[in-house]
Amino acid sequence: MLICNWYGKDIQIIIMIEQVEILLKEVELFKPNSKDDIENFRLKFLGKKGKVNNLFEVFKSIPSENKKEFGQAINTLKKNVKIKIDCLKQSFLTVQNVENIDTTKPLRLDSIGSKHPISLIKSQIIDIFNRIGFNLSEGPEIEDDWHNFTALNLPKEHPARDMQDTFFIETDPDILLRTHTSPVQIRHMENNLPPIRTLSPGRVYRNEAISARAHCIFHQVEGLYIDENVSFADLKQCLLYFAKEMFGDKTKIRLRPSYFPFTEPSAEVDVSCNICDAKGCNVCKYTGYLEILGCGMVDPNVLENCGIDSKKYSGYAFGMGIERIAMLKYGVKDLRLFYENDIRFLKQFSSL
Repeated sequence: MLICNWYGKDIQIIIMIEQVEILLKEVELFKPNSKDDIENFRLKFLGKKGKVNNLFEVFKSIPSENKKEFGQAINTLKKNVKIKIDCLKQSFLTVQNVENIDTTKPLRLDSIGSKHPISLIKSQIIDIFNRIGFNLSEGPEIEDDWHNFTALNLPKEHPARDMQDTFFIETDPDILLRTHTSPVQIRHMENNLPPIRTLSPGRVYRNEAISARAHCIFHQVEGLYIDENVSFADLKQCLLYFAKEMFGDKTKIRLRPSYFPFTEPSAEVDVSCNICDAKGCNVCKYTGYLEILGCGMVDPNVLENCGIDSKKYSGYAFGMGIERIAMLKYGVKDLRLFYENDIRFLKQFSSL
């Protein structure tokens, strides 16, 4: 309501302002039943012959000393009418949209999303090893020197400790982005007694130039089994089971001698090329085999560093790059495709 000081006002001005207040009340209480009612309401107030224009005609004959107050009243009425019309139109539009929805119509699934290929392979690997008793363990991506290097039997002069190979956050003491998920295994052994059978998936970082075959960020899955009387034969059988489950029953593996500071003996594992059925092609460089992971028997020094009696217990460990497995399984030739978020590439995995 408009509050006016009527003292000394001309009676005609008082009547006109009261008429404006009556119109404001009418605007406030107006409730339409259709869009036509809204349009009629607009014409009634804002049309050329509408009430607002009529009031402005009266405004011209109002004495100068009363123009300000009467003009403010008319502008308030005009503003309220416009706000009312906008609100009513919006409410009718919303109701109409709701009424037009067919609640019995089947949901369209043509634009449904999917998991990223890295997530798909990671889930498959976890599921395969979960079936033979491996549980999951996780750890921080920012690590210290002990868990990332020293406890894993890496000597002080090892090239992985250099700035050109590792992302260091602090020095003295060294704090860095983990270069592998092996620190998760160290933490697990420090806090759990054998028997241990754990799988450690996660993201790792290395200071490498980005190319079709390398990236500064990638994903690893590492496995660890510690118990009494664990042998290399157990390791080989475990990895053969994994290869057949991941790449098919006809898959074969071969182990080549290698070296890792934290395992002894160590080996590189190759699987038969599923593109040429081990006959030789340009993907496998005509060898019939493709490298997928590294493995070996856990070095006794690593066990002792974690407080485990190396004379009583033995174990094996293995590690693989998830991107590498995904490239082999899906025939992807450029590692960078996994990180470019190209919808054309990702859509190819929507049915998996």
